[in-house]
Amino acid sequence: MAADATIAPRTAEREAGWRDIVAVIGSRVLERLRLVASVIRPLGWTVMALAVAAWVTGMLLGWQEVATAGLVLAVVVIICALFLIGRTEYDVSLDLARTRVVVGERAVGALALRNRGSHAILPSRVVLPVGSGRGEFSIQRLAPGAEAEELFAIPTQRRGVVEVGPVSVVRGDPLGLFERSHHRDDPVNLYVHPRTTLFGGQSLGFLRDLEGLPAADLSRDDVSFHALLEYQPGDDLRHVHWRSTARTGIMMVRQFEETRRSHFVIGLSTSPREYRSDDDFELAVSVAGSIGLRALRDSQRVDVRVQGRELATGTGKQLLDSLSMVEHSRARDGGVADLSGVLAAHMPLASVVALVCGSGVSTEELRLACSRVPFGARAVAVVVQGGLGQPELRRIGEAAVVRVGALDQLPVALQKVLA
Repeated sequence: MAADATIAPRTAEREAGWRDIVAVIGSRVLERLRLVASVIRPLGWTVMALAVAAWVTGMLLGWQEVATAGLVLAVVVIICALFLIGRTEYDVSLDLARTRVVVGERAVGALALRNRGSHAILPSRVVLPVGSGRGEFSIQRLAPGAEAEELFAIPTQRRGVVEVGPVSVVRGDPLGLFERSHHRDDPVNLYVHPRTTLFGGQSLGFLRDLEGLPAADLSRDDVSFHALLEYQPGDDLRHVHWRSTARTGIMMVRQFEETRRSHFVIGLSTSPREYRSDDDFELAVSVAGSIGLRALRDSQRVDVRVQGRELATGTGKQLLDSLSMVEHSRARDGGVADLSGVLAAHMPLASVVALVCGSGVSTEELRLACSRVPFGARAVAVVVQGGLGQPELRRIGEAAVVRVGALDQLPVALQKVLA
């Protein structure tokens, strides 16, 4: 009985070991089968099915012609499969001259392939995915150490972020029954920035603030000391510098640099119901980008917000990259009035708020949006309306409302507001 008790565990261990071995072998076989199946294209499966069906039908019914057709198809399949034999171990390098372009420009790049092996690589195709499309290049036979370079240009018709790559080296047969693909290199993001326009610096966005930064303008009353001046009638006696007065015999007063707070906030509404067309929405994105770039060049702190999130605006490049990814928001996220309320809640110390929206916004909604800006901030609303001949300016309460129909109208319109 003791011997039987000892043998039973050993038998169970052996059975468990055999099951593990079978499982490992089975998984490797399945992996090999998946690799084999991955190189067969739909046309290849169809031809192989026809070959088997024709041969079986011909043999069962005695139709030699049908059986011969099946054998011919089988031979064609075998010949096509031979085209997969060979190496495709290229060293692939994808180089975009610029990873950031303005919509409408062409992104130029180069695809370099090098054979670092000791054997030649037979002709193959290189596939370069570009967004939802792809480009194909035919590469001839490459001798050991040889290189091949293909230049390409990517047209950009709309704003966005386009993923270029990863590059795939494809080996296949002329009939397209089989195709073996190997991925090379990593994908590269191509940022297609919105169009922007340049205009001169303005004073909009600056408010006097004791906690602000010193400016170039001088003042008789502030906290950032600049120099000593001779007393003039009307100067505040609290700013007399008595030590200098005693030393020189002339009454001297302190002069200060103005300290200013400049927090420029842009609210770009992405609600689809506020825009008459996609072109109007693209114009709104361009307007927001142009105003933001101007404020950044004036060394102002800039924040840009759309429905649901805040955009990265540390530099002009970050701002345009963020605007490249802006899309229409969901209907439940609200319109420009709700966005203005969010700005007031998250950025209460803003010195100026620029609201950008479409012509689908009613006057009541626009008035509500302008009334919700942070207390003490200057409000400017830019309404885009494609096809408008001349920019229009009016006021809603304390806010200036500018209506533009093209990007080149923005500098003229803002000049009237900021004068």
